Parts: sequence; C-alpha cells; structure tokens
Amino acid sequence: MPPRTPVMKYILSVALLTLTSCAAPQPLAPPAPIAEDSYEALVSAAHPAAAEAGAEMLRAGGSAADAAMATLLALTVVEPQSSGIGGGGFMMYHDAASGRTFALDGRETAPRAATPDMFLDAEGKPKPYRASQVGGKSVGVPGNIRLVEEAHKRFGRLPWSRLFEPAIRLAREGWEVTPRLYGMLERSGDRARLTQWARATYFNADDTPKRVGTTVTNPALASFLERMAVNGPNEFYTGRSARRIVDAVTNAPQNPQTMTTADLSNYAARWRDPLCGEYRGYKVCGMPPPSSGGTTVIALLKQLERFDLASMGADSPEAYHLIAESMRLAFADREKYLGDPDFVTVPAEGLVSPTYTGERSLLISPTKAAESVAAGTPPGAPDRPVVRSPDDGGTSHFVTADRSGDVVSLTSTIESVFGSGLTANGYFLNNELTDFSFEPTFEGAAAANAVAPGKRPRSSMSPTIVYAPSGEVAFAIGAAGGPTIIAQTAKAIIGVIDWGLSIEEAIALPQIYAALGPTVLEEGTAAAGFQDALNGMGHEATVSSLPLKANGLQRAGRGWIGGADPRSEGAVAGIR
Repeated sequence: MPPRTPVMKYILSVALLTLTSCAAPQPLAPPAPIAEDSYEALVSAAHPAAAEAGAEMLRAGGSAADAAMATLLALTVVEPQSSGIGGGGFMMYHDAASGRTFALDGRETAPRAATPDMFLDAEGKPKPYRASQVGGKSVGVPGNIRLVEEAHKRFGRLPWSRLFEPAIRLAREGWEVTPRLYGMLERSGDRARLTQWARATYFNADDTPKRVGTTVTNPALASFLERMAVNGPNEFYTGRSARRIVDAVTNAPQNPQTMTTADLSNYAARWRDPLCGEYRGYKVCGMPPPSSGGTTVIALLKQLERFDLASMGADSPEAYHLIAESMRLAFADREKYLGDPDFVTVPAEGLVSPTYTGERSLLISPTKAAESVAAGTPPGAPDRPVVRSPDDGGTSHFVTADRSGDVVSLTSTIESVFGSGLTANGYFLNNELTDFSFEPTFEGAAAANAVAPGKRPRSSMSPTIVYAPSGEVAFAIGAAGGPTIIAQTAKAIIGVIDWGLSIEEAIALPQIYAALGPTVLEEGTAAAGFQDALNGMGHEATVSSLPLKANGLQRAGRGWIGGADPRSEGAVAGIR
C-alpha cells in the first residue's frame, strides 16, 4: 500500500469571500493528473486483508466485479461487526466496454410474517429502538450472496469458486484482531456475545474480548464457504444453511420472529436503473431507491451549484454553512419520500431534477441558517406524511477498478454493529428491519418506509461513480456510518470537484453532518473551530465524534489511485 498523502493540503490560503446567490459558475475542468505512482488496477477497502483479497483476483486476470465479490466475502471474515454475507448491499458498476452504468440492489427483504405494526408495543407506540435491534424480529432475508451471483454472472471472468479462496484461507488460517474490532467488541459486547458460537470465537473464557493482535480462526465459516464455492449460491438460500438461519431467527433468545425457508429461497437481487445527475459538468451516478443515497447526494450537490465553493476553499465556515443548509433540505425530502419503489411511489427523478433543486436552492441564505426546514413537493410527489425512521450503522464500503477500465462502487451492511447479534454458519445476521419506520402511519396515511412482507427498508448507502465532463470515470466513492454516509459521500465529491483535492485528501476532510437535528462538526478537526461562526449564522452547532469510514478511487492519467479513510483501518492494494 502506498503511503498516504498529507491531509493538510486541503487547508487553502484564501481570503473569506462574501457569498452571493449568483448564477452557477462555469463547469470546472477535470483536476490535473496527480503526480504520484498509480495502479493499473486496484481495490480500496476498510481492511487490508479484504483489499488484498480483491487485488488477488485482479492479479489472476479477474474483473472489477470479481475483485469486489472476493472483497465482500473476505470482509465477512475480517470485519464481522460491519458487513458480510449475513446482510445486504448496493453495487454501482461501470462497464468500460459499453460505457454503461449499472445498479444492482441486494438489499434485505422483510419475511412474509412481517407486519406494519411489528415494532409497536401493546399501546400502539413505537418500541425502544435499541431494544428492537437485537434478536430475531429485526433480521431481514440476507441479499449479498444473490448480489454476488448476479454480479458474477454478468461481469465475472474468474470461476465462481476462485472468488472464495482468499476468504476461506483467512477463516481457516486466521487473522489478527484489530484495534477497531477490539473496540467494538468492548463497546457492543452484549450483542457480540449473544450466541455461544460468537462468545467462543471472539471472547476469552472470562467474557473479555480477545486482545489486539490475537489470531482468530473461524472454521465454521471456512467450511460453509467451501461448500458454497462448490455448490453455488443456492447453498446459502436452501437446505441446511437456510434452516440454520430460520432456526436462529425463530428461536432467538430475544424478539423471536417467524421466518421460513421459503423466505430465503424466494429472495432475488434486482438490477435497477441508476440515478444520475449533473454537478458542475460532472455526471454523478448513484443508487436509486430503496437507497436514499442517490437522490439525497445529488440533490445536496445540485442545490449548492449556484454558490462558488471553489473560491471559498475548504477552510471556510461559510462553505460549511452552505453545505449544512443544503444537507438539511435534502434530508427533509429524504425523510418524506424515500422507500421501496416496488411498494410505494418514490419521485426519484423529481427530487433530483434541475428545476426542483433550483427552487430548493433559493431557500438557502448565504449568511443565515433557516429557522426550520420542511420537505418540498417535487414533480411526481404523492401526498404523504413525514414519519421518522431509524438509521443504519454497521456498514463497509469498497471500490475496485480493473485493467479494462471497469469500476465498482459497493456498500455492504449488516446494519448495526454486530447486526442482530444472532449468528448462523459462522457469520452475524443483520438487523436491517429496524431501518423501517417504526410508526407505519401518521394521521391516517401510510409512511413510505412502513414495514411490509417482501419489502426492502430504506437505506443511507450511497455507492457513487462520478464521470468527468469528457465522459470517462473520474472517481468512485462511498462510505459507512449510517446517515453520515450521505454527508461523507457529498463532502468527498465537493472536495475533488470544487477544491481540486485527491480522493484521499477529500475523504480526510473534516466532516459536517446536518440532517433533522443540530449541525454536527467533527471533533478534533479544523471544522470544530467553525462552531462559533456557524452559531453566529443561526445554526445549533455542536462538536462531536462521528461514525466515519469512506473508501474511494480516482483516475490518474492512464491508471488509478486509491483513497482509504485515515480514521479507519482501510487500505489500498492492486497491480502497479
């Protein structure tokens, strides 16, 4: 892995300028080629062993899809708290041969026994969110293996079994407990110790987490992956594996819920039309609903287009004010309209249309925070109530690029840290159903994100591919960290396009998060110093830690460079 570039290059020596609501600046030229060694093909992932698993596929002649699938499988082993085959994901794919962009939906679904009121108590009030996360009622039918199957069928070059070799090797031979995993075992020990298998695998006899540097093996997962490598994806969704998942959910020690083998065997990943918009001459393509990432990231950017962020620079509290105000508007629309498009009408195109985002942009004052924000009425919008929904937290993002120019941006999740706490076949099961709205109706109208059998919960995952004005892939980005995923992704895009940073420098920029509450500034960064200035503009600004973990890649001449979040244990690996 190459040494990381200094973050401090983003601190620009510019004078603070008075903001104006002028016409949009002219599209910026693509950033100049970055003067450093690049890769012919690469992977950027949240764990070095997972990045190396993907790079192994690239060296074997595999495609970006092969590399991404091997990375996903390896993350199941080495990042059990965040992602893997017990959950689901969204994938954006750029096919260099055709020039097309593809979107693949591997989001989990609610079992047939799920009901709209499943998260209400006997008095009809929402149950406590934390108590609902753990156990069987929160588990959705996992989608990642069907996602792997579909991606491999369309874009894979290597044999199916080859994708599994790095993960099987890691599970069989072992990997070391990292500081991040150790900290999560400490903080979320009750959930991580919920099953006897998890206690024996990740904890000592006295129930303390295994120390940093301890080698851990997972023979149960190794054996299961070996069977699936030979027998194909149905090994996951039928037979013994399916029965073990069903048993874990229906006989859970907390919040048991009915799930059947038919729920698993009927699951299908879906190819969807990607959602694309334009920002300063660049084409930004993201995941359509049930992800809220594509619409919210694009709307956030489009609402900022009339402001000259480039001249303000990355060290400007005024720029952060504008980003916060645009984020609040975009999140208000997200809360009201986003859900599973197979079940509800979602005005996705309307939310990102230039006319609508231009109207929303006019609500942003250059000097003062709005006292309140509300959802607008985009073209095609249904009459619908605003019902708050919880947000996911245990997630991982990774990107790959191969020698042919294909690019993958993929986000995978089990929702909360260690998901539901339930385990089967050597991995943790998700708790994605708590991403649904706990309140199914408001004032007699159904919520867009209400629970229903077979429905996919709304997600914040935002895998994104950005195209330069020339039409070639400029960079790919995505993140983990619940609703901050959207904020991290948009910030990185602004960092590259407006402020001319490398992808790694843009990822490392201080984070701001402003959804439906206070304006949160990342503690320990330059952004924390903006608190007084933002409060003077009318924000309720606070300084706090945020769950941040992003990965990206960027074109550099004829090759690629990778970016891994310095806040994480992420790494880049590939072919020089």
